[in-house]
Amino acid sequence: MSVLTGTVQSASSGLVGFDTDTKLDLTTAKLFRQSGYYFCLRYISLATEDDDDLDHDEAQAILDAGLALMPVQHVRYAGWMPDESMGAQTGQAAADNAIHVGFPSKVNVWLDLEGISSDATAATVVAYCNSWYDAVAQVGYLPGLYVGANSILDSQQLYNDLKFQHYWHSLSIVPNVAVRGYQMIQSDGGTVHGVGIDKNLTQADASQGQVQWLIQQG
Repeated sequence: MSVLTGTVQSASSGLVGFDTDTKLDLTTAKLFRQSGYYFCLRYISLATEDDDDLDHDEAQAILDAGLALMPVQHVRYAGWMPDESMGAQTGQAAADNAIHVGFPSKVNVWLDLEGISSDATAATVVAYCNSWYDAVAQVGYLPGLYVGANSILDSQQLYNDLKFQHYWHSLSIVPNVAVRGYQMIQSDGGTVHGVGIDKNLTQADASQGQVQWLIQQG
């Protein structure tokens, strides 16, 4: 698959974007850009890509509309139990699917961490996350972590025990990431231009880290 046309760029603070599980076309993506949205996150699969997941043509249309773009991987149904080998397998799928879409290296690829079984231990969650991180980082992407409800880890564990440097705060009440904090904040949900979305806002974290996305200049 050919590489998407665009430039990897650090996000400026205070920009509004959205994530959606709905496939976008060029016309709709342009409407979002004209409405003041600056970036988009679209979903890639836990395994083989489905028809509703982000593909090369959709990604290029989003970029052509003037929106910056990052991929986020779907999460399993609530109550799932993580382990190290699952993290490696799932991370490899994220890497493979991001490559298939055409993302260049150094873009954030996001792990959606939420809905974990209450029987899971922090140690198994850490093992899952770090093995996922390794699989995604190995091919040149920058792994990011979406911290959602029932993600098990506390503030110190998110910072001290994980390899991640990019964190995304969900709509849920979740711990702060000790020392570093978050680079993207999910604010609210709704329907815009007939598409169900959650809004997101960029910011520099306490270490001056920023999300890294693909954008088409011009």
